[in-house]
Amino acid sequence: MKNNRRIAGANLDPVDRQLLATLTDNARISLADLGRVLGMSPQSAADRLRRLEDVGVIQGFTARLDPAALGLAVGAYIRVRPAMGELPRVTALLADIPEIIECDRITGEDCFMAKVFVARIEDLERVIDRLIPYAQTNTSIIQSSPVMRRAPKYS
Repeated sequence: MKNNRRIAGANLDPVDRQLLATLTDNARISLADLGRVLGMSPQSAADRLRRLEDVGVIQGFTARLDPAALGLAVGAYIRVRPAMGELPRVTALLADIPEIIECDRITGEDCFMAKVFVARIEDLERVIDRLIPYAQTNTSIIQSSPVMRRAPKYS
């Protein structure tokens, strides 16, 4: 049964840190192998894993996909500044556009930074066209990714 306790700044011991590093390298590792890496039984490793999920340190497990291999050759960041009074509509619209793979609300002149992957520039134009009736946009095409998404540094 899921605990649903969320804590800010979880106290991680060395075993927790090793567990997180191991899962970051290979989220598909078996509990038996995880237990071996941690020097404990598979059941103890599973209990540790479940506790880290329950307190919200681990939020899920996912596959990392290569957009180019899926035919999505164009990646871009779209900075979005909603027009006056349009923040709720723009927030909902951003969530509704499937080409947007992630979006953060940010500080500064813009309110949102959305990451988009599409097959062609024309598809990117269609995404932007959905936003411009309600917001100003500024788009930057991704040329390369010298640092791929990685786990945050934790202590």
